[in-house]
Amino acid sequence: MRAPVGDVMGEDSPAALTRSDLPPITRPARTATRQKERAMALTQYVENPKFEEYSERFKEHFLMERRGGILLLKMHTGGGNVKWGWELHRAIGQAFRTIGSDPENEVMILTSAGDYWIAGADSTSFEGEEEDPAFCSYEYMYTDGRRMVNSLVNEIEIPTIGVIPGPGFHLELALMCDLTICSDTAILADMHFEREWVPGDGIHSAFIELLGVKRAAWVLLMNEQIDAQKALEYALVNEVVAKDELMDRAWQIAEQLASKKRITRRMATQIVRRPWKKRIADDLDAGWTAEMYAYLADQPRHPRDTS
Repeated sequence: MRAPVGDVMGEDSPAALTRSDLPPITRPARTATRQKERAMALTQYVENPKFEEYSERFKEHFLMERRGGILLLKMHTGGGNVKWGWELHRAIGQAFRTIGSDPENEVMILTSAGDYWIAGADSTSFEGEEEDPAFCSYEYMYTDGRRMVNSLVNEIEIPTIGVIPGPGFHLELALMCDLTICSDTAILADMHFEREWVPGDGIHSAFIELLGVKRAAWVLLMNEQIDAQKALEYALVNEVVAKDELMDRAWQIAEQLASKKRITRRMATQIVRRPWKKRIADDLDAGWTAEMYAYLADQPRHPRDTS
């Protein structure tokens, strides 16, 4: 379990501020010379994404909130527990790229609504795979899946905090965030191999990077269920927090990060993220290729979970 906040940062630290106390992110105004240069330019910058617009655009898949430059991105299905489907699979990468293009975002918290990271599958989402598995494997899995992970690691150049509220799959999204915390009810596991799938969609990259080769092989091939305390011992997460304190702690961490100078914060993020950039460059595409080859050869299919 995490140490008391005061022991870690002190009562007078920036992180001890409440969200309402946190000053807004400010940026230096352009100098008169720079303004003059812009007035003389032959073209204009393309307008950046606006939070008010993309939070509405993605509302079917994400609940968004932004305070003082801190963006909360909460996956949901119908306002509750997440049901995985190809529509969400695509929307995640699209949302990450949009968020990364908005300079008003300074820290991102990624989490899920409800008591699970992902609670199950949307059985209606996968019905088309029987009709044209080759098309589905390329468009909905290989292409969208690679973009999803790549955009998280390479296109969001601000600190990211993964917050795991409970059990679930597709944990690579939370584990590849710069910092990761989980509730004391969380269970980390991967069900690919158990259900006759190749675990090559990014979860292999996450486990091999964080656990090492031997331990990752055991988790991926033997369906080990890793509880929250063991996840902390394995260094899969940075902290384990009581469920009812989880989001408060996430905001507190985000506020501490947001209190640092903007460019220093962003460049420090690139340093700590470098191993992830190398890892996915080395084996994400190969993992997806192996998974899709086996998908077409052995024809496993997505679960029809109607719960």
